[in-house]
Amino acid sequence: MNVSPNFVARLRRVLVALPLVFAHAHASELSVAAYPSIQAALDANPNCMLFVPAGDYVIKDKICIRGERSGLFGPGRIIQQSDDQPIIEIENANAAEIRDLTLTRPEGKMETRNEGILAIKCRDLVIDNVRVIDNRSRSSVIEIRECKDARISRCLVRNYMRVSIDDRTANKELGYAFNCTDGTGINVTYSTGTLVEGNRVIEDNLVPTPEIKAKHKLGDFVKKNAEKGAIINQQMWDANYTDAWQQGSAIVINAPEANDLTRVIGNHIENAAQGLDIHADHVIVSQNIITNAFIGMKAMHGSRNVLITGNQFVRNSLWAIGLMPGAAANAENFDGGSIISNNIISDFGHGDAHWIWGDERSPIKFDTGQQPDDPPLTDVIITGNLIHCIGKPRYKYAVIIPGGPNAPRGLHFSNNLFHPGTSGVCNTELPP
Repeated sequence: MNVSPNFVARLRRVLVALPLVFAHAHASELSVAAYPSIQAALDANPNCMLFVPAGDYVIKDKICIRGERSGLFGPGRIIQQSDDQPIIEIENANAAEIRDLTLTRPEGKMETRNEGILAIKCRDLVIDNVRVIDNRSRSSVIEIRECKDARISRCLVRNYMRVSIDDRTANKELGYAFNCTDGTGINVTYSTGTLVEGNRVIEDNLVPTPEIKAKHKLGDFVKKNAEKGAIINQQMWDANYTDAWQQGSAIVINAPEANDLTRVIGNHIENAAQGLDIHADHVIVSQNIITNAFIGMKAMHGSRNVLITGNQFVRNSLWAIGLMPGAAANAENFDGGSIISNNIISDFGHGDAHWIWGDERSPIKFDTGQQPDDPPLTDVIITGNLIHCIGKPRYKYAVIIPGGPNAPRGLHFSNNLFHPGTSGVCNTELPP
């Protein structure tokens, strides 16, 4: 029997489409459209994945997901009208999934203290291809808390920051409060085995311009204690002002003695305050692109065995890669045993925040602790990295290594190409 090529092509298209046909047939049987609300659909169908058809779904209370293999998927858009509620809360769930949805807040309700997605005490959670737009919060847009083996992949978080006050008066080491921009795109805290992969975290609304600074009096102290904190410098205290008014991060891996075994791979971060903020052990930071952040990334507060490899840091302003102890470090929770390899740092000092920080900065920074008893950063391999500069450099040294009793120890440099800054490659001789 002769079969025409056109028939074969049509048959192939039908066979390829069959799984989608069956999926949509199943979705129509378990669709939220058949119920008064999304929450009513979830309550009526425990331990099921429910389809959210195209269209807008306005809610005033958070959507709660519990149980085993529960979740939502589909092209629908969920609009949270209450600024005092998260959009979706997932708690004590096993293998829950949120896929393909758009989550947002309407004009006038975009600023909030709450999350877009909050997940607490979950196992094998999947958040995939979700768009969270204009959830502008001091908290996190996607927050994973006390979870195991969660995956956040291919999501878009756009416009997650807001104007706020960073109040540090309860901390006697600091003792001041100031106006700032703040917000976190993705936050993983007290969790293990997390994969954060292929996401885009982008801030288009609050970029660090002189006009925005003046409008909101950013950096100005609004309150301070009677006595200066021990780790704040006298000049800043007397000026009642801090340059560090860009707070928050695109992606945070937090809780240094609890967070473990995390992979942060292939994410795109744009216009963040801090791109990646790592306070955790056994972390892989790889193949990320971080552009126009005032800090590309830092690992501190007892971050041990961090592999930072194959990333692109573009147009950062204060530093691109920083390793240092912090106040949470101690003899049992120390920083080091890490590798920085095969990263490219380009156009350093050409970001939007350059006017704040000036030229006397460094693309790679190692530092002493925030407190005298912080154990020094120890045993770091720095190899195969490129700091690339076209034209006059906007940095003093390519690398900063401080001295003193708590200076970093066991730094090993090899096979790097560092374009020198205005004063050279490093403020001291690079250890081999």
